[in-house]
Amino acid sequence: MNIAITGIGLTSGLGDGAQTHADKISAGQHALRPLSGLFGEGSEFARLNAAWIENRELMLSRKWAPASMLSLHVAKQAVADAGLTGADLADAAVIVGSSRGNVAGWVSPWPTRRPFDLMAASNSMHGELASAVSIELGIRGPWQVISSGCAASLDAMGMAWMMLRQGIVKRAIVIGVELPLIPEVLQAYERTGVLATGPVNDPYSPDAGGFFPGEAGAAVVLESVAALCERRQAMESAYPGGHLTSENTPDAVALSLIQMTGYWCNSDAASPIGMPADGAGLRDCLTMATDDLAGEPDIAAICPHASGTLLHGKAELAALRAALPDDRRISLHPLKPFTGHTVGASGILDCAILAHYLRDSQLPPNLPGNTCPGAPFSLKPNILSRDGSTVLKIAVGMGGHNSIVSFRSPTRP
Repeated sequence: MNIAITGIGLTSGLGDGAQTHADKISAGQHALRPLSGLFGEGSEFARLNAAWIENRELMLSRKWAPASMLSLHVAKQAVADAGLTGADLADAAVIVGSSRGNVAGWVSPWPTRRPFDLMAASNSMHGELASAVSIELGIRGPWQVISSGCAASLDAMGMAWMMLRQGIVKRAIVIGVELPLIPEVLQAYERTGVLATGPVNDPYSPDAGGFFPGEAGAAVVLESVAALCERRQAMESAYPGGHLTSENTPDAVALSLIQMTGYWCNSDAASPIGMPADGAGLRDCLTMATDDLAGEPDIAAICPHASGTLLHGKAELAALRAALPDDRRISLHPLKPFTGHTVGASGILDCAILAHYLRDSQLPPNLPGNTCPGAPFSLKPNILSRDGSTVLKIAVGMGGHNSIVSFRSPTRP
């Protein structure tokens, strides 16, 4: 069964919407700046570079907690982009990934928010991220919230893909949200020793010194191509002479879209905070992916996890070199240097940015000046095949959880 990305929504420190992100990334602009701009000069984290969502009003509601409001915002963007109606949404799935859910606004009060006491229990629950979307959009299909650390939203994509492949639902709204910029969360990361100490994120530099935290919400609509053709046919039939043309058959439509072609995950069973130095768990996960993708187009590009810590950079590269052919040029596209590390939202945020570029059969550029890890990898974007190319996205969660999804770029005439 062919599964396609039909809608995109995203908000981060770079701004609101996919085109805004692409414009800034293509211009070589990143969102990192000192947290004094958000917390004030008196904060212990005033000098830490981070990325935050400028429009705080997006997340301000008396009813829903801040991360729930962010989920709703990006879900609405993705639904509108996909052209879904209320009837289309009625039996869809809502799958959300987040490492800390609604901790922002619960552990630390959200500035200027005056919540209803009646909603206090709901506001403290991770499940509200999905239930808010379900209630506000009238969706009666299944919903889930996944919390596998930095891999959470990529795992959410994987769960949605599996549900679609099994025929449980015809379409799913997959969401990743994270609001980690509160003192309690930053203090925990600082004590662990993973926060950045420098001004920019250069993940493959020998001087890489930790990750730069960021806020974000992102969503994609995953839809079976057969279901997409059904709703296109219904729209065409509403007009005189409307019918399913040869260009609107499932096989033809699938080739014109970004297809999600696989999902893999495993665990290191090694460390609660880091990866094995040889990246063995991720290597094995990549090997599973490449074996299963043997019938798909060649891998042209990879969006790695590239958290920014020195240990992770070395381990991830070791895994990539061990699992991938060394006779093929593959371009790497780490996106955290632009957005900051948005923790559980990072997987789907990267996928949403990738999808926006892939719609035009392009790949995002890299932040100018970042270090290239060397052959067989390049930071210069590959040219995608007219017949479609495979692109991988990797996410690694603290505790040793590895996740990978694969996409096939659209064909071009």
